[in-house]
Amino acid sequence: MLSCENLYYRYARKAPWVLEDFSHDFSEGVHLIKGYSGCGKSTLLRILGGYLKEQRGKVHVDGYKKNNTKYQKQDLGFVFQQLNLLPLASVQRNLHLAASLAGISRKIRNKNIDTYLKHLGLLDFKKRLPRSMSGGQQQRATIARALIKEPKVLLLDEPTSGLDDLNTEIIINVLKNFVNEGNRVAIICTHDSRLDKVADDILDFNRFLPMERHLEALAGTAG
Repeated sequence: MLSCENLYYRYARKAPWVLEDFSHDFSEGVHLIKGYSGCGKSTLLRILGGYLKEQRGKVHVDGYKKNNTKYQKQDLGFVFQQLNLLPLASVQRNLHLAASLAGISRKIRNKNIDTYLKHLGLLDFKKRLPRSMSGGQQQRATIARALIKEPKVLLLDEPTSGLDDLNTEIIINVLKNFVNEGNRVAIICTHDSRLDKVADDILDFNRFLPMERHLEALAGTAG
């Protein structure tokens, strides 16, 4: 469904490559990308979503000639670490806007809003502003916003970071059911081992970019 071929990316011309000749195929199912901070997980996710442009190589998305704005609007759901909910819009309005940009009819929008807010335990909060909600509730609302257009590709950057076990279990169940209901792929950057049980594939980025060895001494783990 989604693949990358010989990707290269770095943030400055003379800086080390964050991604160097990286290739991988992401088929239907749930894929975890794991690894140390700074190893390129989030960079890859943004390239797959079209928010960063690869400097060499190619990204292939089923049904699209290239990774473009139509793909972003219609078939991509993206959950950023920063959440990015519109602060002056209710949860319901945040979801309506995302679905409207994807060209989804009002009737289906209303149905999907209630469906995904219910699945995520937020149906009673749909009139609330994000600032009036807990961090866990805001994270679940952000996931609902990504799911509302029922995308083929779902990209999530640390979606359970800082969450308790109950919130995490709710998110795990929703993601598993969402992917299983259709021909969909979810790619999750995470340090959270609680997500391992839902994974069809775990990609260890430590194989591609070794840990900065000077950090071992600071962490007290140097041999």
